[in-house]
Amino acid sequence: MTLSRRDFAKRSAFTGAGVVFAGSVGVLAGAPGALAQEAASGGPGYGPLRPDPAGILALPAGFSYRVITHSGVTRLESGEYTPSNHDGTAAFEGRRGTTLLVNNHELKGPRSGWKHPVPLAEGLVYDPAAAGGCTVVEVAGHGEHVAEWVGIAGTSTNCAGGATPWGTWLTCEETEDKAGEHGMTKDHGYVFEVDPHDRRAARDPKPVKALGRYAHEAVVVDPARGHLYLTEDASGPNGLLYRWTPPGGFRHGRGRLRTLADDAGVLQAFRCHDSGGRFVDDLSRATRPGTVYGVDWVDVPDRDARTVSVRKQFGEGRITRARKLEGMWWGDGGAYVVASYAREESPVQHDGQVWFYDPRRRTLTLKVRFGVNAHPEQEGAFDGPDNITVSPHGGLVVAEDGEGVQHLFGALADGRTYPLARNELNNGTPEKPEYSEFTGVTFSPDGRTLFANIQEPGIMLAITGPWRRQGGRDC
Repeated sequence: MTLSRRDFAKRSAFTGAGVVFAGSVGVLAGAPGALAQEAASGGPGYGPLRPDPAGILALPAGFSYRVITHSGVTRLESGEYTPSNHDGTAAFEGRRGTTLLVNNHELKGPRSGWKHPVPLAEGLVYDPAAAGGCTVVEVAGHGEHVAEWVGIAGTSTNCAGGATPWGTWLTCEETEDKAGEHGMTKDHGYVFEVDPHDRRAARDPKPVKALGRYAHEAVVVDPARGHLYLTEDASGPNGLLYRWTPPGGFRHGRGRLRTLADDAGVLQAFRCHDSGGRFVDDLSRATRPGTVYGVDWVDVPDRDARTVSVRKQFGEGRITRARKLEGMWWGDGGAYVVASYAREESPVQHDGQVWFYDPRRRTLTLKVRFGVNAHPEQEGAFDGPDNITVSPHGGLVVAEDGEGVQHLFGALADGRTYPLARNELNNGTPEKPEYSEFTGVTFSPDGRTLFANIQEPGIMLAITGPWRRQGGRDC
């Protein structure tokens, strides 16, 4: 059903009330040091970040971290080293007070190209030529390492994904490689389900082809309606936001997605329009936080992209695009969606947007926008949001994947942001420092521990400290 202009005008007026931010994050991002100064002077957050003598993670006073896994250092139960390139992660409640963390490893292409690929655990391999996959990490307390094992292997470029309401992890392949390309022996670009509680559930891995084959980034599940929403990180042309509607009579649950037929349900791409009914070709057009778009959904012609990539199957003017559609998280009755940045491939340049999709009103609201950061190497300016989570302490926590300095930072409903952590692990030289992105930001089930990864070389961290309420829950 398509929203009428009258219906959309009513809904956007209601949804937009109170969400026009008091301060544009784009302005703050252009003023290096402003955010840290604000936190130090009693603003949001926990104060300025303090350098780490160990050279890994700068944190506010009173906070500490623990290294859980470190590629090439820690080992799996099988004796092999922890794989590299940590990415999307989710936390689940384990037995006897433990926490289970499913950790993606974003390893693209053949295994020979990586020093520490995901081991080919017996019965858990999709394509023996592929280097990626997931591990499951069991921790006790606030990050004491207990064990790590393979959740799935032989997949490629496992970037983000999403936790399900039934307690599993959907890992997403950010690639479109087919069998015979880049050394692969099977087609890739799918979503797979990993059950952290049952090591047998992922045996003989089967992709959920009903969700389409494209450069997947993240996925969330609407627990009330059963829809799945998925982002695509691609360019030439820019990627899409998708919605999958389950077939009639289908009931979600552990392992049920893999029982679906390849063409089960309906996969659609989003099409946005403004309050005047005018089509919006690209999300970068929105420059003011509080902007509200109506959303319609357009059927995907060939979800398995046998000859043409899914995002290229739509004629001009049929769907809305966005560069670097990245992390998503379900919270507050809808999906938070990140567009990491936009450059020459987009109508308007920016260094990040955070949107909120309300499935009940079928509206998409711009919550946070970062202007182009002219000095990414300087402390105090954020850019390139990527993985995201809703904080139990209010607002959002975002993993930065920009240029220069890399942070974990918080974002509040009034437009204010504050630093939580800074990556101090220099992968470059003193003259030309390089800092890997943060990934996999997620809280423990009790909300007392924040887990996050440094993608390269691959380090999982547990952060604890004097958490306190930061603004309202809704961002």
